Amino acid sequence: MSAETHPQRETHSFQAEIQQLLSLVINSLYSHQEIFLRELVSNASDALDKLRFRAITEPELLKDEPALELRIVPDADKGTLTIEDTGIGMTHDELVKNLGTIAHSGSREFLQALAQKGKNDVQLIGQFGVGFYSAYLVADRVEVVSRAAGETTAWKWASEAHGTFTVEPAERAARGTAITLHLKADQKEFLDEWKLKQLITQYSDYVGHPIKLQVTKHVGSGDTQATETALEVVNKASALWQRPKSEITDEQYQEFYKHLTHDYDKPLAWTHFKADGTQQFTGLLFVPRHPPFDLNSQQQRGVRLFVKRVFIMDRCEDLVPQWLRFVRGVIDSDDLPLNVSREMLQDSQVVRAIRKHVVKKSLDLLEKLAKDKPDDYRAFWESFGTVLKEGLTLETEYREKLGALVRYESSREEGLTSLADYVGRMKEGQEAIYYVYGESRKAVADSPHLEALKQRGYEVLFMTDPVDEWAAQGLREFQGKQLVSALNADLKLQSTEEEKKAKEQVSEGLKGLTEKMKDVLKEDVREVRVSDRLTDSPVCLVVSEGGTPAYLERLLKERGKGMPRIKRILEVNPKHPVIEHLRGLLASNPSAPQVGEWIELLHDQALLTEGSPLSDPNRFARRMTALLTQVASGSSIPAAQVPPPAAATAQTQTQSS
Repeated sequence: MSAETHPQRETHSFQAEIQQLLSLVINSLYSHQEIFLRELVSNASDALDKLRFRAITEPELLKDEPALELRIVPDADKGTLTIEDTGIGMTHDELVKNLGTIAHSGSREFLQALAQKGKNDVQLIGQFGVGFYSAYLVADRVEVVSRAAGETTAWKWASEAHGTFTVEPAERAARGTAITLHLKADQKEFLDEWKLKQLITQYSDYVGHPIKLQVTKHVGSGDTQATETALEVVNKASALWQRPKSEITDEQYQEFYKHLTHDYDKPLAWTHFKADGTQQFTGLLFVPRHPPFDLNSQQQRGVRLFVKRVFIMDRCEDLVPQWLRFVRGVIDSDDLPLNVSREMLQDSQVVRAIRKHVVKKSLDLLEKLAKDKPDDYRAFWESFGTVLKEGLTLETEYREKLGALVRYESSREEGLTSLADYVGRMKEGQEAIYYVYGESRKAVADSPHLEALKQRGYEVLFMTDPVDEWAAQGLREFQGKQLVSALNADLKLQSTEEEKKAKEQVSEGLKGLTEKMKDVLKEDVREVRVSDRLTDSPVCLVVSEGGTPAYLERLLKERGKGMPRIKRILEVNPKHPVIEHLRGLLASNPSAPQVGEWIELLHDQALLTEGSPLSDPNRFARRMTALLTQVASGSSIPAAQVPPPAAATAQTQTQSS
């Protein structure tokens, strides 16, 4: 950002992202342009809350202006609308930073999200905390005069949004900020008293500070009748969460949520509660419809802390665990001191009790949403399911409740299923809940690890979120049924004594080949053994105890958290033609060079199937080409001995690799 300095006035250029944002605001349309008033009033309310909090320890900040209020002044003669507050105010540097650059407003994320979603309007602007710029929906020039609390100098910021803004000294009798909008010619309806009262009541009735509107009144009568202006309180200025639920409509809850979060959409659900036990506190919690841009920030929280209706802290981390960071709302405690610090919160028994209640109420709310509005819950899960599953890895106390809330795709059909529904559909004799972990449904649906499970008619859950493997380990069981990964080496499938004996005999008959395979692959695999999970594929790699699935290994490596690879176990299907041919070839000619080539080729195919990279893709391609050439020429290897699907699959995977 550049600045041109004059004796009294500085001219600055907007940061490129802000110019882009202003262009969108000016040239695009909200569904309702009147939303600008809610945005500016909410910002002013935040400034008042910040001052009230600081004044707890710095009471001298209130001496020049004891009142904490907002004032809205329309001026029909000048065509201006002024929104003024007696809040914390801004210094020269804060004006430049907050109104001229990206700073921490979220503008960059907003623009990125807008580009990704292909939007051509700015209806999402409120979700990203850039509400100040909504002023340009109705104004062609905006002036901001601000004096920071504790300072004696005021500053004026002004811009017509043509790429630059100016900052210069100004006069202001007391601390606070006044935003003056020079309304566009077609936006003069926002000077009408009735219109402004209606908008304040609709959008900002629950702001915890009085909103005073300048109105014109007629005084006297007859020849002595005159008009005068006066400030009149329009909003109720009462904390919504402190009012009885029976007095609050759904529309009022929804508008309060919009005021609180600057979110344009209605919430999916909310819960309003009051605790009157050992600790007394009131809460109002909301579940958003869409995730915010910073959802994956582990420090992000969305619950504000109040003490006896006094705002104390925004995004109070100690009230909400990481895995509920999408929850928005307010908690108002009667037991905490007004001068509570972050350090005190961490050690507070009161806060721990509140946190436990917040978690319980949030999970109860989600249970009710899942039961009463499954379509809305599906929308919630698509937006926040990955975050909620983090709770299974972090807090075992809520394992049962979270287990009832998780949803997965499965081999049964398209769409999501609950664990309760899965258990209800389990086949007779099925002892566990089976799942497979991988990058996507497409990657795991045809995994060779599922062949025996599918043959038995067992449903398999598809876990495709990066957190799923840890979540499954955290959950461990549901309704008495263990969660078992189809990728694990210790997959125990029910079998009769005859089947066990038959497997032992097959293993003994294949011992020569498995020992040869282990010798050839001694640097790559821990063990080679006969499989009872394969029915169509010749081989697969399974995860030994303490090992990590291939997809998770790759994710950790991509994030710079790679770990030593624990050798897999190679399982072979004794009935597959390729394995039968290898056994015969080894028995007739133990020194045949193609035996080792085939074994390495099968191992590479198993790596591709599980999603692991090949150490030498070029060598794999050469071996595959040589094999196909032999099959095509009919020499050495009868074509019937190598099923076309296996070769075709391996070749396709090689090309995609």
